[in-house]
Amino acid sequence: MTQIFDASTNLDLQCFKIPQQQFLLAPTISTHAPRILMLYGSLRERSYSKLLTLEAACILTSMGAEVRVFDPLGLPQPDAAPDTHPKVQELRDLAAWSEGMVWCSPERHGAMTGILKSQIDWIPLSVGAVRPTQGKTLAVMEVCGGSQSFNAVNQMRILGRWMRMLTIPNQSSVAKAFLEFEENGRMKPSAYYDRVVDVMEELMKFTLLTRDISPYLVDRYSERKESAEELSKRVNQKSI
Repeated sequence: MTQIFDASTNLDLQCFKIPQQQFLLAPTISTHAPRILMLYGSLRERSYSKLLTLEAACILTSMGAEVRVFDPLGLPQPDAAPDTHPKVQELRDLAAWSEGMVWCSPERHGAMTGILKSQIDWIPLSVGAVRPTQGKTLAVMEVCGGSQSFNAVNQMRILGRWMRMLTIPNQSSVAKAFLEFEENGRMKPSAYYDRVVDVMEELMKFTLLTRDISPYLVDRYSERKESAEELSKRVNQKSI
C-alpha cells in the first residue's frame, strides 16, 4: 500500500485553508445585469471578427447582459505610449468594469492577431492590490478565412489562464467567415451561429455562477503565505 505522508509538516498552518462548500454560497446575490466586455482583433472596414463580436453582443443583450464593445482603432502598441493614453485608459476602465469578457480574433499566419494581443497586453496583471482580470469569466472565438482551425482560440485560452480568468469550456471557430455574414453584417442562420449562441449562453451561466464568489475561488495559499511573511517582516523590522 502506498504511504501517504502528513502534509502538515510542510504547510504553514496559519495560511492553510480547507475549501468549504459553504463559502461557495454568496452571502448576497448581485441583481444587476452581468457586465461583459468584448474585444475583437481586426481593423478592416469589413472585419469578420468585429461582425462576429457584434452578433454575439446582440445575443448577450437578449440574454440580459450589459455589453460594451471596445474599438481598438487608435490604441497604441504596448510600450509605444504611456498608460495615460486615452485609449489605454478607456480599455483599462472597461476591464475593471467588466465581470466577464469575450475575445474574438481572426486567425492570421496560424495565430491570433497582434491587434487583439496588444489589447490584452495593455490590461495589467495588477494595479496596486487589484487584479483587473482575476476571477472574471472569459469566452473565446475566432474567424477563419479558410477551413476551420483552433489555433487562435487555443492561444487565447493560454492568455486567459495567464490573466487568471475563468475561461469557459465552450468556444466558437467560424470557418470561411466571408460566407457566413449578410451584406448588412448580420450572421446567417447556421450551425456556426448556433454554436455562438451556445457559447454566449454558457458564458452568462458561468458569470452568474461565479461573479459573487470569485474572490474566494481565486484565493491562493501561496499568496496568503507570501502576504503573511511580508506583514511579519514589516511589523518586526527594527527602527532605524
